Amino acid sequence: MTDRYAVIGNPISHSKSPLIHSLFAKQTEQDISYEAIEALLDGFAATIERLRSEGYKGCNVTVPFKFEAFNCATELSERAKAAQAVNTLSFEGEKILGDNTDGAGLVRDIAENLDIILQGKRVLLMGAGGAAYGVVLPLLMAGAALAIVNRTASKAISLAEKFPTSDIRGYGYDELAGLQFDVVINATSAGLTDSEVPLPKG
Repeated sequence: MTDRYAVIGNPISHSKSPLIHSLFAKQTEQDISYEAIEALLDGFAATIERLRSEGYKGCNVTVPFKFEAFNCATELSERAKAAQAVNTLSFEGEKILGDNTDGAGLVRDIAENLDIILQGKRVLLMGAGGAAYGVVLPLLMAGAALAIVNRTASKAISLAEKFPTSDIRGYGYDELAGLQFDVVINATSAGLTDSEVPLPKG
């Protein structure tokens, strides 16, 4: 019997997750289906209930639903609790298990594929939404000095203040002029649209 999974977002047509999971399933000889589902902006919870009723095993969650996924979960992993956002939901009977793999995956990818050791590096994290929440703690644990920037500076500052360390600070884009960083991470939705982030030149 085929196990059914999905990735949920809005927009979602850009997602390569179905292709990646299809190739992974073939390599590991697993019988799964994996599809991209665009939920209405006010319809995430209803979409989750539909998937559960149709026998799906779980789903990945992307922009802009990671906070809603956190609220939908009946049980949370420790890293999901720390992030206060969820990118993976597993359905087990009446339980909805929430996890956040964003940060661990990002840190591992930077180390293994880019050969960058984050210890002591100055990292600029653009965005203060669900994706950003998921990666802050792993970046700090990897030893990075973290600057969070957001169009609404108060959101970046609020996120930074959740972590009791001097290695993190929130900014507005207009405050970045003259600052230098070793690594820049885009956790905004700008990569999904034609919009650009207002980084200062130089």
